[in-house]
Amino acid sequence: MPWEREALWEGLKEPLDLLILGGGATGAGVLWEATLRGLKAALVEARDFGAGTSSRSTKLLHGGVRYLELALKRLDRRQLKLVMDALHERRVVMDLAPHLAHPLPLLTPLFRPLELPYYGTGLMLYDLLSGRRRLGPTRYLPPQAVAAHFPQLPKTLGGILYWDGQFLDHRLTLALLLSALHRGATALNHAEATAFLLQGGRVAGAVVRDRLTGKEVEVYARAVVNATGPLTDRTRHLLDPDLPPLLTPSSGAHLVLDYPLRMGLLLPKTRDGRVLFLLPYRGKALLGTTDLPAEATSCPLPREEEVAYLLEEVRPYLGDLSPHIRAVWSGLRPLVGRGETRLLVRDHLIAEERGLYTLTGGKWTTFRLMAKDLLDRLDRDLSLGLPASTSHATPLWGAGPKPALDLPSEVGEYLYRTYGKEAGRVAALGDRPLVPGLPHLEGEVVYAVREELAWKPLDVLVRRMGLGLLDQEKAKEALPRVVELMASLLGWDQGRKEAERKEAEAALPGLC
Repeated sequence: MPWEREALWEGLKEPLDLLILGGGATGAGVLWEATLRGLKAALVEARDFGAGTSSRSTKLLHGGVRYLELALKRLDRRQLKLVMDALHERRVVMDLAPHLAHPLPLLTPLFRPLELPYYGTGLMLYDLLSGRRRLGPTRYLPPQAVAAHFPQLPKTLGGILYWDGQFLDHRLTLALLLSALHRGATALNHAEATAFLLQGGRVAGAVVRDRLTGKEVEVYARAVVNATGPLTDRTRHLLDPDLPPLLTPSSGAHLVLDYPLRMGLLLPKTRDGRVLFLLPYRGKALLGTTDLPAEATSCPLPREEEVAYLLEEVRPYLGDLSPHIRAVWSGLRPLVGRGETRLLVRDHLIAEERGLYTLTGGKWTTFRLMAKDLLDRLDRDLSLGLPASTSHATPLWGAGPKPALDLPSEVGEYLYRTYGKEAGRVAALGDRPLVPGLPHLEGEVVYAVREELAWKPLDVLVRRMGLGLLDQEKAKEALPRVVELMASLLGWDQGRKEAERKEAEAALPGLC
């Protein structure tokens, strides 16, 4: 296997330029940016890569229609800048990973005469702000066209069709990490920073514990980056428990429904002033999201009131969707500042405290800009002499032409949209279906272990192939076979197999 865990562990013992704590979108982006700019960098993640919010987003690459509305209503330049930056980055990500990201049409239905100029003007402005990077024209659809796409909707006055981007968040996290690994970086999941190493009162590294074996190592680096998302303040408190909090976390719950769609639906009126999305998602529909203050935790569970809220808000438009639920999951937004969560700007923050650099806030779409800003800051502070960033023009792992596959078209399309140009290698490792009737193959388990640093069953089911995010009952059905395949690759005995199966089964509802 190219990524032997022991070899990765040994890589942590070498002096580093940069040690990154946290393996979600933020940390993975920083590792990729640092590696491209010539730094010797390593990343450690306490659980699996992307196991938190970075695999539980609304799967949109977007500027943020709601943020644009807030910018105009509140004359907020920060909100407007966030929208413009995100609209630019939306296209960049699609260019870097075209197998994982694509344009998505969305419809906003109109029910009252004044909604046409209000939403029409707002979405046209959203389109204009995209400039040359727009994904498609914003236009009015007459009532009969709206009814053809969404016959369950109440009678409308038509709708506004606009475009945003959609992506596979769990796979993009992995693409960033694999891109860095293949250029010489180190990344280790299930490895937790338990304390900081200090020299002259300043952070010089961290003690890292392997959660699979219990062994520890002292890792030294010129700079340490805290990229732990919603757990940012918990990580800062390892350095100083009296540091004031930076974040107000909020929860975002999502439902996956057996409800195939051809385009997305944006419902702009909810009781708490948010928007609601119903989006096509790998043959099903993704409904989200909520925005409630939440405690920072490594494994957020959807609250009953959040599930009820989503179903109640969509019911006047599409009826009772509760029988269609196939998966439920929740993520935490790392919102910078204090106050009402829905009004806080999704901007990012860089803070330096005794040599610990914290990068937090932001949103998935702007991960690359966040990483670039941090590396530019490190370059200034530490006189690193870094070259200019090339992350805007360097394709990510998996980008490339679709390989010819001797498989049913739906399986081939699924493999390409998950693994890109690597799809042929995946299929060659085993083309037997993992679950009858689904496109997932046994070769994916082998590939996940050999090539993608998967060490636990849910690493495979949730964050490599994404089945747990799509249909939790089907993931449970696939679990025994996944355990058997992993056992043969990793040398698990019967006792270990049973322990791994039970642990995964218990963790599956929270996808942890």
